[in-house]
Amino acid sequence: MGYNKGIQQKIIGEVKSLPEINPGREICERVKFLRSFLQKTGLKGFVLGLSGGQDSTLSGKLAQTAVNVEGKKFIAMKLPYGEQKDAEDVELAIDFIKPDIVFNFDIKPVVDAFCHEYERATGEILTDYHKGNVKARIRMVAQYAVAGMKSLAVLGTDHASENCTRFFTKYGDGAADILPLFGLTKFQGAELLKKLDSPDRFYKKTPSPDLLDNIPCRPDEDELGFTYQDIEDFLTGKEVCDEVFDKIYAFYLKGDHKAKPPITIYDNYTLSDDPT
Repeated sequence: MGYNKGIQQKIIGEVKSLPEINPGREICERVKFLRSFLQKTGLKGFVLGLSGGQDSTLSGKLAQTAVNVEGKKFIAMKLPYGEQKDAEDVELAIDFIKPDIVFNFDIKPVVDAFCHEYERATGEILTDYHKGNVKARIRMVAQYAVAGMKSLAVLGTDHASENCTRFFTKYGDGAADILPLFGLTKFQGAELLKKLDSPDRFYKKTPSPDLLDNIPCRPDEDELGFTYQDIEDFLTGKEVCDEVFDKIYAFYLKGDHKAKPPITIYDNYTLSDDPT
């Protein structure tokens, strides 16, 4: 297909990215947004799983700042699958955020039990890729269980760079009640962390969903086939090469169902040759 400015602008408009931001203003506006949400809903705070990466650290810091003002609570959850290779980064995030409460929930027994039952029921072994999606979804199940018991909202970590590529697990990390990072690019999120005096570990760390047993900590960019700099250029309105445009647009189209509500009879899915 090749580079198409019109499609690029459509996606930029959808994910609400801006070519430039004021980090201090963004922090204030997003904390205010979280505070307003708590005031309007009457909920008692937020819960979020901390991975030790940039996005959950930033979401958590904004949330803790908001609940401190509102007199509410922020619960951080450590959600390892057994032994987490970068567990020290989670501890660093906890030290930076200083959440009111920290729960440690090992998803390994639940995920392994599910995989065992899946094999018994179907006669097939769940592939590493789909097991990874189960991990992401079990993590969200745990967060929603805590949210329900404690009258909290589940924070999401989705931002413009993930949103335009649909690089998240449907009903896993893509499930949430509120998205404090929406509209920010990956690089802009790093700017907010710098403004918040975050340890540079979080915004210099190679992003990874870390869902695969066979390839631990596999970088996002390896799976995507392009870089976050490519996504940054795309989302800030710069012209990108045909190859990069086609790859980003392919991810956007393939994963579009992740960003939409379930399909109904009122959606345009009628077959063109349907005699009715």
